[in-house]
Amino acid sequence: MSEKYIKADGFNSAIVGVDTDACRVVYSKQKMIEYLVLEDGMNVEDAISFLQHNVWGAYIGEHTPLYLEDYDVMFES
Repeated sequence: MSEKYIKADGFNSAIVGVDTDACRVVYSKQKMIEYLVLEDGMNVEDAISFLQHNVWGAYIGEHTPLYLEDYDVMFES
């Protein structure tokens, strides 16, 4: 990966792609939540709160990663 790409530390397993035009790594929000629940022992609410305040809302320049809502999670009935 080019030096332009910025990654969220510890969340490689949640990478679902890259935006090659804008040099941005794309993460699954659901996979990031699952990682914190399974690997760090957080409950779902704490994991979401942590990610909202410390990761998803952070702007670290033009190559800030993208965080996607998973389609299957959004449209579950």
